[in-house]
Amino acid sequence: MFNWVKTAMLMAAITALFIVLGNLLGGQRGMVIALVIAVGMNFFSYWFSDKMVLKMYNAHEVDENSAPQFYRMIRELSTRANLPMPRVYLIDENAPNAFATGRNPEHAAVAATTGILRVLSEREMRGVMAHELSHVKHRDILLSTISATMAGAISALANFAFLFGGRDSEGRSSNPIAGIAMMILAPLAAGLIQMAISRAREFEADRGGAEISGDPQALASALEKIHRYASGTPFPTAEEHPTTAQMMIMNPLSGHGVANLFSTHPSTEERVARLMQMARTGRFDI
Repeated sequence: MFNWVKTAMLMAAITALFIVLGNLLGGQRGMVIALVIAVGMNFFSYWFSDKMVLKMYNAHEVDENSAPQFYRMIRELSTRANLPMPRVYLIDENAPNAFATGRNPEHAAVAATTGILRVLSEREMRGVMAHELSHVKHRDILLSTISATMAGAISALANFAFLFGGRDSEGRSSNPIAGIAMMILAPLAAGLIQMAISRAREFEADRGGAEISGDPQALASALEKIHRYASGTPFPTAEEHPTTAQMMIMNPLSGHGVANLFSTHPSTEERVARLMQMARTGRFDI
């Protein structure tokens, strides 16, 4: 129930940003147009954003014939988690990463890069995919997929506002400084919404994944290995679509310095420390 409230709040916040940008672009008329666009985007995001994200990454669906070991792993973990079997996808990328998407557990999909399958052992992969199924179980996937789609739309609209300028209610040119500010602040606001959602969510998915797999140490080992390999392996698709970064098990972006202030993931060290404490104590409520 709480995730539905957060999803509604996210949609309302992004709709408000669209209206502000619409006012910048065309006064009252622009606000009305932006409201219509926002409603349309909300509808589209709910029903189709998972397909859009999978298409962005050129993910291809696999089954028990094309990827038997990986597919059977997902089926076994889904059974342990008491979840319907999700659709399973592979992404032909060297960067090690994985994510889950979909509007609910009945329409979920999990995806992993070919790079992560090469880097991790089967035991570590079980930990990673259990983490993703924990997102499915807690219904985080709708929130993360919608935020990725909508934040990307806001960034595009903000850039449009800057390039073409805005008009006030009487058709006069608006302050160009406001346009520049909106170009910077609107994507930043959308990013902050994502950040507020994502940090606590990743800790909870780590905990839930450890509980599903029964092996918190395996997930801890996987996170350390992904962090080590990902830092030296570019992920071009993620760089092209940075709003999708918060969906991944590990931040795939190469930003340094100020960019790290807006990371949507907790530090790997803190995640590993929590998982190792679970392994030592045998408790999953940490």
